[in-house]
Amino acid sequence: MPFPPVEPDPTPWLLDATHADPGDDLVAAGADLEPGTLLAAYRLGLFPMGLGPHGSGTVGWWSPDPRGVLPPGALKVRRSLRKRLDRFEVRVDTAFEEVVERCADPSRDGRWITDDVARAYRRLHELGWAHSVEAWEDGRLVGGLYGLSVGGLFAGESMFHSSRDASKVALVGLVERFFADGDPRRVVDVQWATEHLKRLGAQEWPRERYLATLAVALEAPQVDLSA
Repeated sequence: MPFPPVEPDPTPWLLDATHADPGDDLVAAGADLEPGTLLAAYRLGLFPMGLGPHGSGTVGWWSPDPRGVLPPGALKVRRSLRKRLDRFEVRVDTAFEEVVERCADPSRDGRWITDDVARAYRRLHELGWAHSVEAWEDGRLVGGLYGLSVGGLFAGESMFHSSRDASKVALVGLVERFFADGDPRRVVDVQWATEHLKRLGAQEWPRERYLATLAVALEAPQVDLSA
């Protein structure tokens, strides 16, 4: 995987989240899933999800208000989870396609990860932008997450687990690596702060605060998560 990542051709689409109505999460529709379009969208605080049944059909561009975020120092690792960390081995980018496939399992909430979406993030992975953080137990992949690392932003897309606490361990592994240099400009985007993520320290920020923080985060240096 290349580092630093390879910048793709720029998108021909005009993407804009500045005129979204407060409280509206869906702010635009259309465009495509080309690498340049996806990167431009994340740099503007947008991410894609299909609008049809099970995530198919027209691409919708989302900018949640409020936004779920994990800023530096926010992660909460409870004693019960800390005791289980040593049961797992955390790896980065050794099973990217399998992580995406497991996140897309139609029996869970990953049905929006269509074949087109999976292909799009695979291309970003090949260019060095998309990464998987994996939890392994006894040589088996039992949990993980994937997302994009762009400057000081890690935009989390989805996570899964088949062993208790495995996805939490992957999140701990991500946070340890992404915030390792102590740069206060970094932020992890979790899209929506679910109750599960709130227990791990995720916060809800108004869209305006997130976008202002994002602009600063993008000025931070790229992290080599695989190092």
